[in-house]
Order: sequence, then C-alpha cells, then structure tokens
Amino acid sequence: MRKLVQAFRYFFIKADMLLLFLCVAASTFGIVVIASATQHFGTNRNVIIQIVALLLGVLVYILFTMLDIDIISERRELLFLFNLFFIALLRTPLGIEVAGNRSWLHIPGIPFNIQPPEICKITFIILLAKTMSIHQRNISKPGTVLRLGFHVIFIFGLVIVASGDDGVAMMYILIFLVMLWVGGVHWSWFALGIGAAIVGIPIVWNASIAGHSIVSDYQKQRIMMIFDPTIDPEGSGIRWHTNNSLLTLTNGGITGQGLFHGTRTQAGALSQQHTDFIFSVIGEELGIIGCTFVLLLLLAIVARCVYVGVKSGNYMNRLICIGIAGMLIWQIIINVGMCLGLTPVIGLTLPFISYGGSSIITMYAAMGIVSGIHMRPAPDSSAHYIRPPYYNP
Repeated sequence: MRKLVQAFRYFFIKADMLLLFLCVAASTFGIVVIASATQHFGTNRNVIIQIVALLLGVLVYILFTMLDIDIISERRELLFLFNLFFIALLRTPLGIEVAGNRSWLHIPGIPFNIQPPEICKITFIILLAKTMSIHQRNISKPGTVLRLGFHVIFIFGLVIVASGDDGVAMMYILIFLVMLWVGGVHWSWFALGIGAAIVGIPIVWNASIAGHSIVSDYQKQRIMMIFDPTIDPEGSGIRWHTNNSLLTLTNGGITGQGLFHGTRTQAGALSQQHTDFIFSVIGEELGIIGCTFVLLLLLAIVARCVYVGVKSGNYMNRLICIGIAGMLIWQIIINVGMCLGLTPVIGLTLPFISYGGSSIITMYAAMGIVSGIHMRPAPDSSAHYIRPPYYNP
C-alpha cells in the first residue's frame, strides 16, 4: 500500500497535469453536449457510459504515464503481432457491423463496443517511431523508407480487409506522413510519393478485381460530391448527411439556441448527432462561440503534445508525441470538415467530444504516453530541433 501511495504521489508531482486537465475539460464538455444530443432517446444510457469511460480513461492516463515507453517500444515484434491479431478479430464472430463498417468488437460484459483499428493507431505510432529511431542515421536510405512503407501498407491493407473502414485506414497514412516529415525523411521521397499518387490514383479509381470495383460507386460519389454540385443536388441521397449537418450547424448563429434547446437536435433530425456530427450539435445549441471554444480547447491539447515532444531530448519520444498530435489534428480537421461539407463523410469522431467509450479510453492512453514522456525526459545534447538534419537518400 505504501508503494502505491508513493506512486500516486510521484504521479501528481511529475505527470503532465496540465494535459490531464485539458483532456478532462474537453471530455466533460463532450458529456454535456452528448446529454443534449441524446435527450430525445429518453434514456441516460449514453451519458452514463461516457462518464464511466472518462473515469476509466483517467485511470488509463495514470497507468500509461507510469509505464516506461522505452521498455514497451523494445518489443517491436510483439507490437506488430498485437496489431495483426487485434484487428483480425474483426473477422471472427466477435466482430459486428456498425454504419456499414465491420470496425467493432462486441465482447459480452463490456458496456461499449471496442474499435481495434482505433486502438492500434497508438501501437502503430510507437512501432513506427522505434523503427525510425533505430535507423535514424540512415532515415532517408531506400532500405529504411521501404521498411517504414511496409508497416503502413500492411496495416492499411489489414484494416481495409478486416473492417472495410477506409476512413480509419486513411488515418494511418496521414499519421505516417506526419511522422516521416518530422523524422527528417528527405523531401525527394515525398515528391516521389506525390508523383506515384498522381499516376496510381486514376488506375485504382477505375480498377476492379474479380469483377468488383476497388473503389465502389458509392465511395466515388461520396468523394466527388465535394467538387461536383450536380451530384445529388436535392440532397436526398449521397448529400443527405452533409446537408442535414450544415442545416443544424448554421441554425445556431453566433450564440446558439441554448443547450437542450436546439430545434433540430432535440428532434433528432441529424443522424449520428452524438458521434460523427456532434460538432453540428455544438453549432446549433452553442453557436459560433461554442464551436470556437471547443476547437481552441482541442488545439490546446494538440499544442501541449507538440510542446512535450519538442522539449523531449529523445528522437523516438519526439516522434511519438508528434505522431499522437498528428493523429489528433487530422481527426479534428476531417471531422469538422465532414460537418462543414468540406471532406467526405467517413465516420471519424471528434476527439474527446464525441460519444464512444473505446475512443475516449484510447485517447487517454495516448495522452498518458505523452505525460510519461513529460515525466521522464531523456536529454540528448545533439538534438536541437524537431527535425534532424537531412541525410541524402
């Protein structure tokens, strides 16, 4: 018991309490908005689950703060196998389909479903950062870039095959690009990647395997509607979610109609309004002021992750912090873009705000890792910048 008390005392002295405060503030704000967005359900089940998830999340934050990430990262092969096994479980009877994607595990006794591709983003970041750290001095060599590319292509393909969730799969690509850029990979590799994308995307767009298109007509329309206003101009098909979101979001003006008083929100007019489109609920009930507040709060969390990474003297730890910050910022951009009709509707939630026990616990685990890096700085006198010097490929 004495050791446990000492551990908690050490945590409160050394852990990143500012980051924890920001996360809890965002989650608490989210719970209030979820309560309003689900009031028409006639039950508080979602709110209770989210509160339980927040409490578990704080415990997970403490646990991951106390864990030494250097020890975890040493077992790269176990991290790789964990990702493979955990995501592959989606193809077992435990996997269930929600909103067209088989991205969830339903485990009896757990009050919320678990989303393996969401959780594996953390282990992917650690695995990628450790691999880049080992090959830091040859980071732009073809062998190193190919090795790193294998990791992202493997997990991208695994998520697509196991779940069909192209939105979460794309997040791995975006995290990968951020970490490679910050890690110091030469710009020529990015130019090569852009060139390959320009050539490859049209081929994949029109290609088919065994008579089935790689990119379905529905997926094509979901992407092209952003650029082509002639696709579903009446908003009765592919644009239905986007149009409803914009109507709800702009219904609040500057100050909003008030919590629990949004006309469209309280009528349940918006599909998935407590998850994917919760930002639109905030817009209707709290207006531009509420939207600005939540964005500033989330950006403060991102900035804190970047700050801890920059201050860390360890190359791998910096990459982990920046990778987690990149994960957050991309998810924020895509989710808000969905609500504004600027990005395709791909089912990504707003971090810390949207309903989802699995998402909340995952986010607190990631923040706990950042807190642990803050607690155990590893000075490296040779590292003065976020990005190390370039090395010719």
